[in-house]
Amino acid sequence: LVKDVKPGLKNLNLIFIVLETGRVTKTKDGHEVRTCKVADKSGSINISVWDDVGNLIQPGDIIRLTKGYASVFKGCLTLYTGRGGDLQKIGEFCMVYSEVPNFSEPNPEYVAQQSQSKG
Repeated sequence: LVKDVKPGLKNLNLIFIVLETGRVTKTKDGHEVRTCKVADKSGSINISVWDDVGNLIQPGDIIRLTKGYASVFKGCLTLYTGRGGDLQKIGEFCMVYSEVPNFSEPNPEYVAQQSQSKG
């Protein structure tokens, strides 16, 4: 469940519904990345989606994430597809979800941990 996601966790397998897809930003090396807000019944979280996959995901899609991992980006807990991981559309619209709590809200604890680990 989304509520069980913690920074540093790997091999995450989750099923969630896409609430919104963010705008595309391009990296220096030409990759496209977008942040999508997703949720299950325990809350919502952001996921970073790269290249073509990002163009395929639509709000309302129910997605199975395999081999995902969680990390902190700019103080916010974020999901990523790991190496060999996959996002697979398994349905549309029919899923119970909750937007709160939003586990990708900026978290002062994560910011403090990141600044300590950089020192």
